[in-house]
Amino acid sequence: MALTTLARGSCLTTLAILALTACVAPGGGAPERTTAVIAGSPAPSPTATPSPTPSPSPTPSPRIGPAVVQDVKALVSGLVVPWAIDLAPDGRLFVTERPGRVRIVRFDGATATLQPEPWATVPARVSPNTERGLLGLALDPQFAKNGFVYLYYSYRGPGTSTLNRLVRMRDENGAGVDETILLDDVAGSEQHDGGRVKFGPDGKLYVTTGDGEVQQRAQDTSNYNGKVLRLNPDGTIPSDNPFPNSAIWSYGHRNVQGIAWQPDTGALYETEHGPSGIFPACCNDEVNRIVRGGNYGWPIVAGESNDTRFRPPVVTSGRVETWAPSGATFLAHVGPLRGSFVFATLRGVHLHRIVLDAEGRVVFEERLLENQFGRLRDVFELPSGQLLVLTSNRDERGRPATADDRILLVTLG
Repeated sequence: MALTTLARGSCLTTLAILALTACVAPGGGAPERTTAVIAGSPAPSPTATPSPTPSPSPTPSPRIGPAVVQDVKALVSGLVVPWAIDLAPDGRLFVTERPGRVRIVRFDGATATLQPEPWATVPARVSPNTERGLLGLALDPQFAKNGFVYLYYSYRGPGTSTLNRLVRMRDENGAGVDETILLDDVAGSEQHDGGRVKFGPDGKLYVTTGDGEVQQRAQDTSNYNGKVLRLNPDGTIPSDNPFPNSAIWSYGHRNVQGIAWQPDTGALYETEHGPSGIFPACCNDEVNRIVRGGNYGWPIVAGESNDTRFRPPVVTSGRVETWAPSGATFLAHVGPLRGSFVFATLRGVHLHRIVLDAEGRVVFEERLLENQFGRLRDVFELPSGQLLVLTSNRDERGRPATADDRILLVTLG
């Protein structure tokens, strides 16, 4: 497999020539639905903005040098815009498809079989060449005992509006039942709906949201748009969140689609889409280290800035290139790549790997699988250290192959 190494700050001359065009964005039956806890957008603004609390310092970096793509195999084909994936203790893979289906893949570590019937369907709102629909998925850390699965999806609100909600379902006899709404009425749009859902090492449930194409929402802490949210697994608000009676953990985000925790320190990082205009109002996709109560500046700033009111990004795509970064993970398997931050890219059509030093600075970047499998949506590390990668070529913005969309099994060394 071909591999391209990218040193930070290189290739800018070539990229600048291409920037003016590259930066423009191209764009079963439903189970019974019940409502248990509705935690909508908070009504009052916080009385004070807390000072950000630093995350733990990163540990020494993994290998500063290229990874080797040892093998890539298509495990599953024929999916329709898969968005998120998680692994159950019994070996089942749970996969969301944006039209509203949760699919099950039986996986034995080497071969995989896609079950013909969905595990569940939800009334997701989808339309061509948009970003809304069934998005994030996470299995409860206690899934073997409670069978809980968490989903985030867009649906049609009053009139022509789009709203987003977080729900919990339960696995019963191989199907999803008892949909319970945990968070509702998050404003949505055709674009910028965020949607990543993951459990953190603290046992809390983290949800990312986009600004819903209304930029000023990101700085407004009286709503949940343009935020990273932190909830208890039952949808209630943790008492140690930075804003009183609010799920907001950080704010000032444009459209966060990936979150992951450094395996040794628990430090939280995210991937975020920058603006999609004509140079110089272009690009600046970001990787950010998320801290409690942090303000990341959107829409006042994007990318690198000297404004000390806002948390600076760890790294950006720069003003002349866009990655459109999505799902992310830190490699946790023991080996020379442990601690690498890896994320899928859509517009960038590659898997991006970043190495951080002990101070959290980027010391190495590279692109893996570049221009080989099209748009990539999510990446998930298996206990073996292999990666599952979801393609996203049937989202009206890619060039799908006959087998798309696929789940790839990637072995790095």
